[in-house]
Amino acid sequence: MKVWTSICLVLALGAAASAHATCSYPKAPGALPDGATATKEEMIAAKQDITRYNTEMNAYLDCLKLEGDAAKPKDPSKLTPEEKKKADEQQAILVQKNNSAVDELQAVVGKFNEQLRIFKARQK
Repeated sequence: MKVWTSICLVLALGAAASAHATCSYPKAPGALPDGATATKEEMIAAKQDITRYNTEMNAYLDCLKLEGDAAKPKDPSKLTPEEKKKADEQQAILVQKNNSAVDELQAVVGKFNEQLRIFKARQK
């Protein structure tokens, strides 16, 4: 039983530490290949880069969620008006970061998909 308690404690501390870790914003892929002139290899490499970026961005978004959950007060009714205002501002910042990241991800993936459609049309 002591081993189980120790394992749970270690996991809880690890989760708490990661919740307070700074979320690292992923680097977007560089210039995407032009679907009108790109080779198959260039498109495959771009897709791999987009997949990496998508995975890293999802990890960033998960990190923001953990950060937001950790920052939420356990009992908001016990907060002073100043503390409540600060907590609300923190949540608003995290929501803005989340929305901006999702917008960027959608834009990058959208540009790639556009070039992929051009590439596929050229192959017919």
